[in-house]
Amino acid sequence: MASSVSSVVVLDRGNNTTCTINLLGATVVSWRVNNQEQLFVSKLAVFDGQKSIRGGIPLVFPHFGPWAYGPQHGFAKICRWEVEKQPEPYENGDIEAIFSVVDTPFTKQMWNYSFKLVLKVVLREKELQVGLNVINTSPEPFQFTMLFHTYLKVPDVRKCSISGLHGCMFVDKTKENSIYQESRELVTIDNWIDNIYQNTLQEHIISNVVSGRKMKMVKYNLPDTVVWNPWDVKASTMSDFGDDEYPNMICVEAGAVMTPITLNPSNTYEGTIILQVM
Repeated sequence: MASSVSSVVVLDRGNNTTCTINLLGATVVSWRVNNQEQLFVSKLAVFDGQKSIRGGIPLVFPHFGPWAYGPQHGFAKICRWEVEKQPEPYENGDIEAIFSVVDTPFTKQMWNYSFKLVLKVVLREKELQVGLNVINTSPEPFQFTMLFHTYLKVPDVRKCSISGLHGCMFVDKTKENSIYQESRELVTIDNWIDNIYQNTLQEHIISNVVSGRKMKMVKYNLPDTVVWNPWDVKASTMSDFGDDEYPNMICVEAGAVMTPITLNPSNTYEGTIILQVM
């Protein structure tokens, strides 16, 4: 089963298990398993293309963080993507759709390279796979950073924990980019957090997500993990995020952001995440 309207594509696996992708940024804006929403989207999120959608899984490319040449976290999340392959079921019932975007005069005024991005989304019974291919179509090498800015929906972020970060060095953006080593086996959140962890384990378990369950995140070719929650400190400064919404979300973001990737002409870099309801 598949349906699409002008700005949204829906993958429907049956049994109230669906995934919705907004063509603004090819942002996954909903993932429902047995009719339970797994992703957080702010009630104040804007969909006008002026800024990225606040929630779901926005794509960060070609630059993570504040950027002198364009919007924070790059332009991929505010470009309109094309549907390269409409949702199509495999024999086992899983559904795949493919989206793409290429360079335009708009992107070249910020980042003067030719490229193609291809996003492949696969909806399984209790699993969502999202893979991004970066293809260098320029005559010269280019450097980039990339990240899946995943917003998970949680009943109470203070009861969540995240595995797979113990012993990793991290940059604490709430403390002027000071560098620390994570001593906790499980990272918990009770305040504003904006940590960039380096060389993290391939797998994270996030506890106490929707209805108290666990979520497993497996990442491929993405060495870094960002953990972010704005808390009340920062929530009040964001026009597209409700002041009272921070307890109900946690961002666990897999990416390659600490060391830029150099990609030679005609080459492809692929980063993938798999989210699994446990």
